[in-house]
Amino acid sequence: MYITITPQKLGANYSQSSADFVGYLEKENEGLKKADMEYFFNQYGDEISAEEVVKEIDGNTAKLKKKEPKFYSITVSPSKYELKKLENSSQDLKTYTRELMKDYVASFNREIKGRPVNIDDIKYYAKIEHQRTFKGTDKQIRENQPFATKILQLKNEIRSIKYGSMEGSVRKREREIVKLEKQAPHQQEGKRIVQGMPKAGSQSHIHIILSRKDASNSFSLSPGSKYKASDVEMRGKQVKRGFDRDKFFEQAEKTFDKAFGYKRNFAETYKARKDFVKNPNLYFAALMKLPANEKALAFKIITKTGLPIVPSIPVSQAQIALRVFKRLRRGAEVAIKSSSIGI
Repeated sequence: MYITITPQKLGANYSQSSADFVGYLEKENEGLKKADMEYFFNQYGDEISAEEVVKEIDGNTAKLKKKEPKFYSITVSPSKYELKKLENSSQDLKTYTRELMKDYVASFNREIKGRPVNIDDIKYYAKIEHQRTFKGTDKQIRENQPFATKILQLKNEIRSIKYGSMEGSVRKREREIVKLEKQAPHQQEGKRIVQGMPKAGSQSHIHIILSRKDASNSFSLSPGSKYKASDVEMRGKQVKRGFDRDKFFEQAEKTFDKAFGYKRNFAETYKARKDFVKNPNLYFAALMKLPANEKALAFKIITKTGLPIVPSIPVSQAQIALRVFKRLRRGAEVAIKSSSIGI
């Protein structure tokens, strides 16, 4: 389970309207029949239109400055192992989202009119998507790039030869292109992975657009607060502040596991990913203490999900530490950042 929480920006500035983001989330509905479309929903309503989402989010920004986020995006990406536990991906993920947002509000160390924040205090809209495409930042695209560059160069040379501005063999270059296509390290269904190509397999995930202001448009509720959950004295009074990100991410996993009877492996936990960066000795000690079958599954999951790890299990913990610190420390922050706002 990977969860990201991000304020929405356009370049260096915060988006002043949710229209572009909502439009982006409507992309999968293009060309579909009405019965096949995925609609926006919230805690109590289904089949909410994109127009209503924009109206409600944009109209709920009282007293927010231009330099402050107007809304946040939460993206929830279950792993392929988690998705296998779902019977109906759309309905199950919709049910999970509504429980997840209860975990979200419970992670605020805030009070509204003397009571804790509850689910009716937030304004959010969510949408289920079933496709993902490869982006330029993906490992597969980056490592295929030298081949893509050479292929593009050869295609340009072929075009120049055909126009008569360059001499050479078209057939020779075409054969070289075929060879490079096959040599690229990352392939999918026999084809070189390129930017924009749909990812194979189940890719269902959840997008949530969340107003910075509470539902009454009176109070600011920021999951990106620089303050962790704490009590401070302000103007002679004890005031609660902050959002407990660790609590939210850990509870999100527990809620999923309970709802779908999922048995989460150590390697899939938010705490394990966080420990890899913050306390790698603790991480590997815990990994090596797992029962043999759980340890084997952990290494399989780690390899498939891309979390840095050694390619084979060394004999001792000393060997594992040495090999990890030499080869894999660099990539750890990338893996961890995908599941939180700045741990």
